[in-house]
Amino acid sequence: MAPSKRKHASDKACVIPGGFTVLPLQFSSDTVAKHNLYVKEHRVRAEKTSHRPTDRTLFVLNIPPYCSEGVVRELFSQFGIVQSVELRDHPGSQQSGPRLSQFFKPAAKKGFKVGYIVFQNSSSIKVVKSHPHNASLVVSTPEHPVRTGVEKWIHQYKQSFIQPDKLQEVVNSFMKVYDKKKETEEKQQRKEVEQQQEDEEGWVKVTRGHKGAKARPHSKAANQRILQKEMRKKKRKELMNFYTWQHRNTQKEHIAELRKKFEEDKQRIALLRAQRKFKPY
Repeated sequence: MAPSKRKHASDKACVIPGGFTVLPLQFSSDTVAKHNLYVKEHRVRAEKTSHRPTDRTLFVLNIPPYCSEGVVRELFSQFGIVQSVELRDHPGSQQSGPRLSQFFKPAAKKGFKVGYIVFQNSSSIKVVKSHPHNASLVVSTPEHPVRTGVEKWIHQYKQSFIQPDKLQEVVNSFMKVYDKKKETEEKQQRKEVEQQQEDEEGWVKVTRGHKGAKARPHSKAANQRILQKEMRKKKRKELMNFYTWQHRNTQKEHIAELRKKFEEDKQRIALLRAQRKFKPY
């Protein structure tokens, strides 16, 4: 009876403390060594992103280096349709930053990774968590072989070369989007200039919009024109000694000049007194 109990227990899923389910992994069907993946339903309150829905996202630990995103997708596609796969060095929210091109991505770090697998249906999460412990997931199969060793390095070396045709297509698509964006900005600027035409006295004609329309904020070009106009007015109205600090500086310069003349007069008088001789007769 005891052997039958152990066999019956191995047909069930293995759940360890922390709520993780253990999934055994084999590189190929003829290998003896096994590797364990630890999976758990991804539920984080602090994370409120749409690319990781809480009811359809599976959190995976201890992913070996030879498992790429494509390999992970193929492994878990037997449990349901996989919508997206994300591999990271450390668990956490997705970092916000500029989107890099596929030709200029930094070299990926080697080592074990964590993964976020998003299924199309929430029922796939339950299927993964109920996977029996005695059924190992096979990484490399005849239908989907995984390159290793020298073959893998040669393939990576060949993939490192950038194809000029593909690069030109990416550049053309980027410039097309950029030109369209600049054209839209120029049209918007011209529209704002036409709507904020000033007359000779500086008045702006305001037209009545439709009912419920919000007030249009000042554009950068309009604010720049107003600032330049104010500077021209200030230069025309500015007079000598008009400001207090200008008047104060002029007084200081006048006092310094008077003191200089007073010292010169004192020296001249002292010189005359020294040259004067007493002549009673």
